[in-house]
Amino acid sequence: MKGLYIHIPFCRSKCTYCDFYSIPRTGLMESAAHGIITEYKARRNEIEGSFDTIYFGGGTPSVLPSAILRYICDNLPFDEISEATIEVNPDDVTPENVKTWRSAGFNRVSMGIQTLDAAILRRIGRRHTPRQAIRAVSLLCDGGISDISVDLIYGLPGQNPDGWRNDLNTLMTSPITHLSAYSLTYHEGTMIYRQMLSGKITPADDDTVTEYFNILRETAAANGFEHYEISNLAKSGFRSKHNSAYWNPSSRWLGLGPSAHSFDGLVRRIDIPSITDWLKALPQPYSIDQESELDRINDNIVTSLRTADGLDLSTIAEPWRSKVLTDAKRFITNGHMYLIDNHLSISPSHWIISDAYIRDLIQI
Repeated sequence: MKGLYIHIPFCRSKCTYCDFYSIPRTGLMESAAHGIITEYKARRNEIEGSFDTIYFGGGTPSVLPSAILRYICDNLPFDEISEATIEVNPDDVTPENVKTWRSAGFNRVSMGIQTLDAAILRRIGRRHTPRQAIRAVSLLCDGGISDISVDLIYGLPGQNPDGWRNDLNTLMTSPITHLSAYSLTYHEGTMIYRQMLSGKITPADDDTVTEYFNILRETAAANGFEHYEISNLAKSGFRSKHNSAYWNPSSRWLGLGPSAHSFDGLVRRIDIPSITDWLKALPQPYSIDQESELDRINDNIVTSLRTADGLDLSTIAEPWRSKVLTDAKRFITNGHMYLIDNHLSISPSHWIISDAYIRDLIQI
């Protein structure tokens, strides 16, 4: 699988929990668009062969004016692509914008809803209302986009288990095909992190987070959603192809735009997380992270064990393969991990504490 990722670093406002690189300045949109295409032309050959997926993330790609979005899309290989995703906010979903996204080549939308509680939305800096979120799903369907993913967060300040269950049931019985559900993380440097330090917010405790996760699993099963990665669930046939590539050691991807990451199988490249510095450094605005074989093995362990498919042990060379199996033996014995057809996986009921298992399997 070969993916192309485009980072659009513009937002109308910054959410309190967000630690992705984004800026509110709209005056640089046209420069960023031209820079992305300049970078694409200079770096296209880092990934051999045709791309399978394109993903526009951010930031908020849906804030781009239609002319700028079309310019970027017209200069990228959309004709090669089986899955083309654009991230959007509910308040940007209008019949006109849906038509623009469709005509630009997108056949999948990922929409950040986060919660259907109006008070919590205001508290975390989201601009949309619950009504707008539900209507946005309908507008996307009416506009011909049938592959719709939504994002939700659990452990938010003011959230409770009943509200979380209601959010899940409401959305899982709507026409969405995919759901990404994340436990709230207090990233250093974010507003919500500062609110926590000042005592204005108390993080959910581990037992509460586990309760939210169990509600997620139960509701997904009841509504026909496959829980195929710790944070990702899908209707049959609607796994995210692009995101799945990040969890597969044979996949390659090219990331363009400030803060985007790339991997060609040996080298990781990380674009400068500053649009002004990134523009100055074009056409090669990145640093290089040269990985060792052991680094790649550990990357494989960390990402694969987040998935239902698990870690394919045939992708790990000896002597590390035997060492991983030895380290995993006690988890297999107590039923917290499974070894089936040479694939090692964590029991989904223990995914919420997967970091503990993964730490013990990291090779040094």
